[in-house]
Amino acid sequence: MSKAFIAAVIQDSIDCTGVAANQAASDLIAAIVKELKREGGFTLPSFGTFTVKKTKARKALNPRTGEAVKVKAGKTVRFKASPNLKKAV
Repeated sequence: MSKAFIAAVIQDSIDCTGVAANQAASDLIAAIVKELKREGGFTLPSFGTFTVKKTKARKALNPRTGEAVKVKAGKTVRFKASPNLKKAV
């Protein structure tokens, strides 16, 4: 799924211009990112739950050279699908 796909669905759903639909899609994505930063996660009922998880610093291998590389600690987003979504798919 892409931002263009979301904008097209919004445009078809509310019968608006492409520019307005693109702006609505951008605002939706920005709101999701803001909520993840502020709350550390959110739930879309009947769809699933997004959560922010911390990752530890670790060593990894460069696949091209086989050289050991240090990877810094960071954050990642995890998704858990709701039972309704699992049934639908």
